[in-house]
Amino acid sequence: MSPQSWFTQAAARLRTANPYAVDAALAALVLFAVSLQWLFPDEGGDRLTWQGWLLGAATAVPLVWRRRAPFATAWVVSAATPAMAVYHAPPPGVLWGGLVVLYTMAARALPWQRRLMLVGWVIGATVTMQHKEDVRPFEYAFHLLCIACAYSLGWLARVQRAYTAELEDRARRMERERAADTARAIAQERARIARDMHDILAHAVSLMVVQAEAGPVVVRSDPERAEASFDAIAAAGRDAMAQLRRILGVLKEEQDNGTSPQPGVGALPRLLRQVGESAGLRVELHTTGDPHPLPADAEVAVYRVVQEALTNTVKHAYAACATVELDWTEHLLTLTVTDDGRGPATPGGGHGLIGIRERAAACGGSAEAGRGPDGGFRVVVRLPAAADRQAALG
Repeated sequence: MSPQSWFTQAAARLRTANPYAVDAALAALVLFAVSLQWLFPDEGGDRLTWQGWLLGAATAVPLVWRRRAPFATAWVVSAATPAMAVYHAPPPGVLWGGLVVLYTMAARALPWQRRLMLVGWVIGATVTMQHKEDVRPFEYAFHLLCIACAYSLGWLARVQRAYTAELEDRARRMERERAADTARAIAQERARIARDMHDILAHAVSLMVVQAEAGPVVVRSDPERAEASFDAIAAAGRDAMAQLRRILGVLKEEQDNGTSPQPGVGALPRLLRQVGESAGLRVELHTTGDPHPLPADAEVAVYRVVQEALTNTVKHAYAACATVELDWTEHLLTLTVTDDGRGPATPGGGHGLIGIRERAAACGGSAEAGRGPDGGFRVVVRLPAAADRQAALG
């Protein structure tokens, strides 16, 4: 194991260890360092007396509470250290407790508290050095350098802790935003699937009901027409089943293995032909302008809007004919479905027209429905081109 990895693992263990146990071990280590002057006195120097040892212990034992009460601990150690130096029993060679206190204050205390301690220790160390016998100039520099290094390490620890907290907070915010985006996407997808299922089932069932009602009427007088009605019912049911199977495949998160893509503008002629053959409704398609590619969801929206509008025509309008118009411009596709019937049964438009408005809004467009200028009912949907869609969605 390399020294760097060993140090990293040791630092990680210290961060996860019980803080009071770490502080107690640190206080014991400082007390041991202070006691070294008593265990191994300098030759010719002052021996450490029991009074001096008690003052030395006063610079170490309070470190047990350095996290719970950092400012009070700092005051106790700050008072005991110069007292030990002035008492000459003997004065400390290294400010062990003071270095730990300065580190703690720089890392954890309020700004005015850490500044007060830094200035106090610089002044105090300079003054108490005057009471030391045979003090040499380099000792001043040594003590001041130790004070500066301990304070700087604490400041760096505080900056790193603040940076880590900011990163963790940012990660939590991003996680919440990602969860919100996921929930919003799920809700939008559910709404889209609900609209698709409504349009598919309403369209298929409407055509099947029309044919089922017509079949018994002509079953004796015109068997071929009755057979065609039953064929139309079967075709509408098969088409609905195929589309529902595709939607259920999406719900199961299955891959699109060979299934047909979602219908779009290109499938409108087949849809109109199916409605005309099944419901006996004359449907015409008119296109003006130059068609251009639409986003995939807009393609599906065009198909579903026409499907729902014609379903409403078959179910409620009692119309004889309907017209589907596609007006292509450079920045907009205007889709208009008009019939000569009496309009939907509900003034507000029911779920079908609400779904049309939701589809248009989801593609950055708009929809309106109401009486046509010449009677009947008209649905108008405007969808922006791909280049203008982002601006339309805001």
